[in-house]
Amino acid sequence: MVEIIAHRGARSIAPENTLAAARRAWELGADRWETDVSFTRDGHLVLFHDDTLSRCTDAPARFGYPVSGEPVAFVRQEDSLIHYTLAELSTLDLGSVFLSTDPFSTIARGEIKEPALSAFKGEKIPTLEQGVVLTRDLGFQINIELKDHGNEPGPFSLAAQTLFIIKRTGISLERITISSFNHGWLNWLGTRAPEIEIQALVGDDDEIPLDFKDFSFKTYNVNAKLISEKGVGELKARGKKVNLFTVNDPHDFSRFVTAGADGIITDFPQQFVIKNKAIT
Repeated sequence: MVEIIAHRGARSIAPENTLAAARRAWELGADRWETDVSFTRDGHLVLFHDDTLSRCTDAPARFGYPVSGEPVAFVRQEDSLIHYTLAELSTLDLGSVFLSTDPFSTIARGEIKEPALSAFKGEKIPTLEQGVVLTRDLGFQINIELKDHGNEPGPFSLAAQTLFIIKRTGISLERITISSFNHGWLNWLGTRAPEIEIQALVGDDDEIPLDFKDFSFKTYNVNAKLISEKGVGELKARGKKVNLFTVNDPHDFSRFVTAGADGIITDFPQQFVIKNKAIT
C-alpha cells in the first residue's frame, strides 16, 4: 500500500505546519505528516515553511509593518522569520489567518465544521520539539524537511540541532524520516545517524529538469510536475524508493500509484486515505 504523507500536516483543513494540522492528519489516518524546520533569530528550531511570515501569520499587524508586494528578493527584513526570536514568534496567530484566507476554499465548501473552526483561532508556530513530542505521543510518523534559507549559524548546524532534539524526545527513530534539497546535509546525517531514513528532495524549481546526480540516495522525494510514470518506473528499476510531491489531483494519484510510487505527499490526505484503501 502506498504511504499517504500529509504535506505540512493536513494543511487544506488546518493551519499548515501546526500541531492542529498534525493531529488532523493522524485522525484522518494518514501514514505520516511532513513538516519544515527553520531557525529563529535566537537559534531555536520552529516548524515553518517560508522564510517570510506574512502568508501564514498575522505578523504585519502584530509587529506593525506593511505587507510587501515586491518580489522575494526584495522582502522586507521585518517580514523575515530569522528576524525574530522564538518568544516573538510565539505571539503570532496562524489560525485566524487560515480562517480569513481559506487557502484551499475548504471553509467555503463547508468541509470544516465547528468547533474545529473556532479552535483554530490562536494556533501558534510550534517548535520542532513540540512537533516531535506530539508525533511520539500519537504513535504517528513524521517527515522533517530541513529548510535551507541560507542563514545557518554554522556548517551543518540545522542538521545537528535537529538530530539532537529528535534524540532528546525519545521518539523511536523508526518513526522519523529527514528530507532536504540540501543533499550535503543529508550525507552528513547519514554518517551520524544511519538508523534514520534520509530522503533526497529533487525538483525545487518547476521549470528546471530533474537532476539525480549519481543516484546515491536510497529514497528520492520528487516533484510530481517534473516526472512521468515512466520516470517513476526507471527509479524503481534502480532499486530506489520514490515519494512524489505535491499530488492533489485524484487522477495523478491513481497514475502514480499504478506506476509504483511508494509515497504520495498531498495537501488532501482526507481524500487520498480513502482512495488508497479503495485501490488496494
